[in-house]
Amino acid sequence: KDSDADDAVEQLFLVVVAIDFGTTSSGYAYSFTKEPECIHVMRRWEGGDPGVSNQKTPTTILLTPERKFHSFGYAARDFYHDLDPSESKHWLYFEKFKMKLHTTGNLTMETDLTAANGKKVKALEIFAYALQFFKEQALKELSDQAGSDFENTEVRWVITVPAIWKQPAKQFMRQAAYKAGLATPENPEQLIIALEPEAASIYCRKLRLHQMIELSSRAPVNGYSPSDAVGTGFTQAKEHVRRNRQSRTFLVENVIGEIWSELQEGDRYIVVDSGGGTVDMTVHQIRLPEGHLKELYKATGGPYGSLGVDYEFEKLLCKIFGEDFIEQFKIKRPAAWVDLMIAFESRKRAAAPDRTNPLNITLPFSFIDYYKKFRGHSVEHALRKSNVDFVKWSSQGMLRMSPDAMNALFKPTIDQIVQHLSDVFDKPEVTNVKFLFLVGGFAESPLLQQAVQSAFGSRCRVIIPQDVGLTILKGAVLFGLDPAVIKVRRSPLTYGVGVLNRFVEGKHPPEKLLVKDGTRWCTDVFDKFISADQSVALGETVTRSYTPAKPSQLVIVINIYSSEQDNVSFITESGVKKCGTLRLDLTGTDASVPNRREIKTLMQFGDTEIKAMAIDVATSKSVKVGIDFLNY
Repeated sequence: KDSDADDAVEQLFLVVVAIDFGTTSSGYAYSFTKEPECIHVMRRWEGGDPGVSNQKTPTTILLTPERKFHSFGYAARDFYHDLDPSESKHWLYFEKFKMKLHTTGNLTMETDLTAANGKKVKALEIFAYALQFFKEQALKELSDQAGSDFENTEVRWVITVPAIWKQPAKQFMRQAAYKAGLATPENPEQLIIALEPEAASIYCRKLRLHQMIELSSRAPVNGYSPSDAVGTGFTQAKEHVRRNRQSRTFLVENVIGEIWSELQEGDRYIVVDSGGGTVDMTVHQIRLPEGHLKELYKATGGPYGSLGVDYEFEKLLCKIFGEDFIEQFKIKRPAAWVDLMIAFESRKRAAAPDRTNPLNITLPFSFIDYYKKFRGHSVEHALRKSNVDFVKWSSQGMLRMSPDAMNALFKPTIDQIVQHLSDVFDKPEVTNVKFLFLVGGFAESPLLQQAVQSAFGSRCRVIIPQDVGLTILKGAVLFGLDPAVIKVRRSPLTYGVGVLNRFVEGKHPPEKLLVKDGTRWCTDVFDKFISADQSVALGETVTRSYTPAKPSQLVIVINIYSSEQDNVSFITESGVKKCGTLRLDLTGTDASVPNRREIKTLMQFGDTEIKAMAIDVATSKSVKVGIDFLNY
């Protein structure tokens, strides 16, 4: 329509910075609009764990006892850890707090998060602090590169969120970003909320063969059986990544990758994004010639991230040492608990399907010490007494876990992922899937790779990008450079407005009858604009015309509602939520206004956010509103 005007706006941003705000770890990457084929991943950060090398930093944040921002990432964790226990209980330490947005049913601007010491802080503040931290880091790095101060106005920001998040959580992220100063409500285009599996999908299209590992090469490779090949392919890939780790700049060739060249128009592939908190999957179909993407099946998934493995470990500790002790220990020695989970994390990454030697997890001294005080007998005694076979005490002060015990911790989470994938594969829209891309941090786990390969390898080719933990980050940068690449989405909800209709005997329930000035109306009718899971093209607009119930009205109020159900008739049904209001002022119009006024209502879909508008046709007055899920 007016694409030229749009292009002029696009060019104002010198750089796109994408923030991957993960449950367990976070990071950013950027690309200058002048050289979009170079994606730079953020500088290495101070800190870092043995056995865990990556370019992202843990999503942990520390506030001072006065509730002011102190530090983020490794710095926050290490500082908190070094505090004296008498002091640390006054400091507010948060980790893995992003899951709260996924699990809170009625999220509002007032939702609280609980720190390690049990104190509560508004979630919006914590998220804003975290985003502000990334903003400052990124601007500092850009300024150092440019040799002069980089202004926020020159940056287009992209923040990634799980596709299965409900609308309120996506809106919450945007509000936190405004609070952090990334963009303003007056200039919302400066910030794009991107969906994680979509970002991954965009990056996967550009992969060359040497940039990924295929798990499904059936024939033995050089005399290795496929199961060995999984291991060796990975070792080689890791070597390759290690050599390239020094350079933080990735070239994205401006070609469609080789794997992609095998895809024809209409081919389908599934992207499974498995992170720390959630796993979500989306099914895309290619539309040539430009290789635009069309979403075939609405994003699904659930809280089956690698955190599930941590919970299982915690349950195991409770089984051995008693739930009462673990609860107390977490509260009384929060820093030591963090230590124990870090030790577990690095062993968790060493778990593999064919591992035979045990995994040792060092217990912090204060765990051993506190347990003795708490129970009056030693940790060793507790292990001998508990009937957990696979976990032994080693004389060096470690928990020694057999590989089977470790694999058992993964099982519930991996089973849920495989089960969920099977359900998706059984959907009629999801036939003939050619590839399955496994991305996200949890995709690095050989146990998950093997489970997915053995369950689905016969149905499609299972492919893992090499630097799998950074896939989403890079895809998000590409999305920020060209947001129109995804052309068709599925609406996650049904949207409509509440209206009055003429009452029809026998069709409308009698309790909805309203008689006004002699006219019989049916109230609370849900007039549907779009239904859940319907395909929506980017920027598609749905229009309806209404007339005011009585000609003399001075203000018309149109309420917008949403529901997860497809067939909704009345706004009073369960599950229908109000998510927007359009107030149109009809005053100030002269007598020549026709007695049947027409009010046009438009809703624009297809972007990750939704806009609505009402126009008084006679006077062309209009009001606009963004759909709001947090304040109703």
